Amino acid sequence: MNRPVVAVTIGRSHYERMFSTEAWTALDRFAEVVHHDSSEPAEKHDLMRLLAGADACITSWGVAQLDFDVLAAAPDLKAMAHMGSSVKRFISDGFWDRSIRLTSAGVMLARDVAETTLGLMIVGRKRIWPLARHVSDGGWRDSPVWDDWKAGEMTGATVGLVGASNVGRHVIELLAPFRSEILVADPFLDAGEADSLGVSLVDLDELMERSDVVSLHCPENDHTRHMIGAHNLPSMRDGAVLINTARGGLIDEDSLAIEIATGRLFAFLDVTDPEPPMPDSPLRSLDNVVVTPHIAGCIQNCTRMGELAVEDLRRFFSDEEAVYEITEDMLDRIA
Repeated sequence: MNRPVVAVTIGRSHYERMFSTEAWTALDRFAEVVHHDSSEPAEKHDLMRLLAGADACITSWGVAQLDFDVLAAAPDLKAMAHMGSSVKRFISDGFWDRSIRLTSAGVMLARDVAETTLGLMIVGRKRIWPLARHVSDGGWRDSPVWDDWKAGEMTGATVGLVGASNVGRHVIELLAPFRSEILVADPFLDAGEADSLGVSLVDLDELMERSDVVSLHCPENDHTRHMIGAHNLPSMRDGAVLINTARGGLIDEDSLAIEIATGRLFAFLDVTDPEPPMPDSPLRSLDNVVVTPHIAGCIQNCTRMGELAVEDLRRFFSDEEAVYEITEDMLDRIA
């Protein structure tokens, strides 16, 4: 039986970051590998050439969309393994018409985002940023700033997670040692599943009112854009921490800037809308907001994603169930 042909489209400069030695060895065991002979991800004309005889492909950030022309040039394509977060930009309507199987290694990226989120929760509750600035300015614990930003702990805190996504579920696991009360707002989560996760299912308004930490882990779409704004930010507790490692458009940032300027809240924004923020955005200068350049996911070592992409293709060609398959009906629920 002929071995399947798998095209790696990500560009050779990204190999070390995305693939471990173990991943390459595993891929070589079951497939003939076709490489994109460029340092950068494949553009449209590259894909049309690479996929002409391919049975499957591995994609990641920067690779061109599998549009009508690309699919027409790839008559044998049966599977695509994507390494990244959202798959939406990389596929077209014709993709589903061809019944091509799609897997995502984003569940591994979700672990990195969840770990970053937990770190932000801890340093947010401890007030690391404002208190460190206070000490740099000559202060210590006997000052009004200490009263305004009393350091706290995760143990016993109420944490509100907006979205029981892959990231959200990893955050739930990471919070287990802290005995935090976890509230989740997610229209796709039912009471039984919430109970199995050990969380309380609430609506967004209740979550915003009760939480010491609010962290966003849902996709941005027509239903969720600006779901955090002037209508619910004022209801957050004084001293609460807001974290966004999901999508910038989930927050109405004009309203957030107004609320942050009151000094009541602290925010960590790893994503913004637009990205990066405008040069004159108040989010760049307010003392009680930290904006980072979209770094919550893996940066230097993303090899867990490469290993999963290879494993899912191995499973596909062995007629085994994928670790994480994406179907068309899931698109409204994922980022």
